[in-house]
Amino acid sequence: MDNIVLIGFMGSGKTGVGRELARLLSIPFYDMDEMLEQEAGMPVSEIFRLEGEEGFRKRESSLLTRLVRDKSGNASAAVYSTGGGIVTRKENIPLLKKLGTVVLFKVSPGTVMERVGNDASRPMLAGSGREKRVRELMQLRTPMYLACADIVLAWTDIQKRRTRCGQRLCCRNMAACNRQHGGFHMNKILVINGPNLNFLGIRETKVYGTESYNTLIQKIQKKAGELGLEAECWQSNHEGAIIDKLQEAYYDKSLIGVVINPGAYTHYSYAIHDALKSVFVTKVEVHISDIQSREAFRSISVTAPACDLQIYGHGLDGYLEAMEYIGKTAADAARK
Repeated sequence: MDNIVLIGFMGSGKTGVGRELARLLSIPFYDMDEMLEQEAGMPVSEIFRLEGEEGFRKRESSLLTRLVRDKSGNASAAVYSTGGGIVTRKENIPLLKKLGTVVLFKVSPGTVMERVGNDASRPMLAGSGREKRVRELMQLRTPMYLACADIVLAWTDIQKRRTRCGQRLCCRNMAACNRQHGGFHMNKILVINGPNLNFLGIRETKVYGTESYNTLIQKIQKKAGELGLEAECWQSNHEGAIIDKLQEAYYDKSLIGVVINPGAYTHYSYAIHDALKSVFVTKVEVHISDIQSREAFRSISVTAPACDLQIYGHGLDGYLEAMEYIGKTAADAARK
């Protein structure tokens, strides 16, 4: 198992999520800011006051260099939480990659202000104009974060309770990856959309709504980031192509689930039913409309029996519910 290195802006949840992830994996957790405070015998804010940001960054780079040097001598992997500005030194980026798999926790300025905007101990937020300072720093650092990250996880500005739940689920999914694959890999959900789904927002808007297919993809990718998962979105108007895609999925060892909206094939494609039964992961059939309240033929699904769950009538949110179900199922299985 490789080290897991968490990067991101202040208030992105690196420490809290890192501790939980380390606990689930039964490996050590190290907060680099705390390590620097122990070495210096003073808090980070005092280091900044006495030595300035440049002095602190030198200490930070020195510690990172030592951690990389000592990596081969460590018997077990660990989770490392880094300071928000560690990427501002170019020489640190290759060192972070050498230390382990780099995971970026991406947050919005609003989330940062809500979490740490009034924390006077944060040296980079000293003085007035804190929100402007946060936005400027994030604009400066985001390209550096992205250049360094192997994996990007995005937390969204939803209710605090739901955000915390999402982070806990993310921890369980990351832990599951390590246990099942012997290393830190993203678990993947394959989202398959059948005929006419590419015409969302155009076709029968009174039934399917006005949101476009691109909007659906954006929602799916956003949810994947919240859950700590990878999502592949794929669409075809052809039955054989859908079968080929499902057969390809059989060989994808990173796959934990399939979300499928077979469109009209739902009601008569036994070939897609058979292909679904050949893929041994959690499968959820999704329909945007309430198929039970429409034409009689739509109430019959020959593909649903090959799936673990069917969700219908919840609009585009049905896809997100399916992803949550798959993520939870994978995390629960890893704990058994």
